Amino acid sequence: MDGAGALSPARWLCYGRPSGSTTLRDPAAMTDSTPAAPGGSASKRTGLVIVNTGDGKGKTTAALGTALRACGYGLKVVMIQFIKGPWKSGEQLSGLRLAPEFELIKAGMGFYRIMGDKLPEEVHLAAAAEGMRLATEKMDSGGCDLLILDEINNAVSDGLLTIDQVLEFVDRKPPGMHLILTGRNAHERLIEKANMVTEMREVKHPYRQGILAQKGIDF
Repeated sequence: MDGAGALSPARWLCYGRPSGSTTLRDPAAMTDSTPAAPGGSASKRTGLVIVNTGDGKGKTTAALGTALRACGYGLKVVMIQFIKGPWKSGEQLSGLRLAPEFELIKAGMGFYRIMGDKLPEEVHLAAAAEGMRLATEKMDSGGCDLLILDEINNAVSDGLLTIDQVLEFVDRKPPGMHLILTGRNAHERLIEKANMVTEMREVKHPYRQGILAQKGIDF
């Protein structure tokens, strides 16, 4: 707030339009420039490689939060889900509301070698390969500002993809495109290459209290 106790225009977006105000800055009209750091100058967008890993909940959730923020600025976001199967999810339903800025593609065939998986290994391998093909197609189209490869770290650690395939993909990323890779057991070579790595650590989880996954929170 300013000295008179009123919200400054720059903060209306956080707190809502002040009573009687007739002007509100349109987020879609903002430029690609990032705010200047202390003593620095504003810069154009630099595409980041972001890794969300660890054994705690929140890897996909964090990526979806970034997607929501990007959509707010009119950026085109594509999420390709490896491993996760064709079942309905909240992010899939939200994608219909956020279209055309947000697109979700389910490339996985479900959990691999756990949770009662009975599909042949060849089916999972083919699904992972198709996921990479789709990711390459979206990246090469030039129309994607943020590409999220959800659970791709699991696909690598489970042997459905190789780390060389993933690193080659990362190396081909356009300079202005952001790339988020999620999932447990992120490979050390990917961690070394990334600009940002966050490790989610489980402190407590409702499953260990006998509470099963719930709509809107877990899926």
